[in-house]
Amino acid sequence: MKKLALLLVCLALAGCSSSQNDDLKQFVANAGKGLQGKVKPLPHVKPYKPFTYDAFSLSNPFQPQKMKTEGRGAHPDFNRPKELLENYALENLKMVGTLELGKTYYAIVKTPDNLLHRVKAGNYLGQHFGKIVKITETKVIIQETVEDANGDWVKKENSLQLQE
Repeated sequence: MKKLALLLVCLALAGCSSSQNDDLKQFVANAGKGLQGKVKPLPHVKPYKPFTYDAFSLSNPFQPQKMKTEGRGAHPDFNRPKELLENYALENLKMVGTLELGKTYYAIVKTPDNLLHRVKAGNYLGQHFGKIVKITETKVIIQETVEDANGDWVKKENSLQLQE
């Protein structure tokens, strides 16, 4: 009986081996025939060369740059001694009165620390090389020498108005 059961199992297994998958086996066998197994070699790698970044010799990209020009325009006299009122910004000075002695007209200028100064035409005041050109009863006319974006020195007129 055992022999008969073993024979039946063998026949059943032989019946399972059919030619249904022959086309799949043929596809697998033919799939790699047209392929070439050649891989291109890797490109040559250049050796690393270190770079030293020297930022101190470069210009700052976050600040406006001035063109380097010398001798253009009427530059101020840097060698003359500065007067006391040149230490104050012009917008911090106030004209509080005038005074006439002989034929000379003076203006009374008040500083932020409440000191009064007597100035006349030709005196300097403000931080932009401001020279007093004329004094009237109501204002002091000042000619400032400022540097523009191109590095040229230009004259600019400004004034202090009489404060009540």
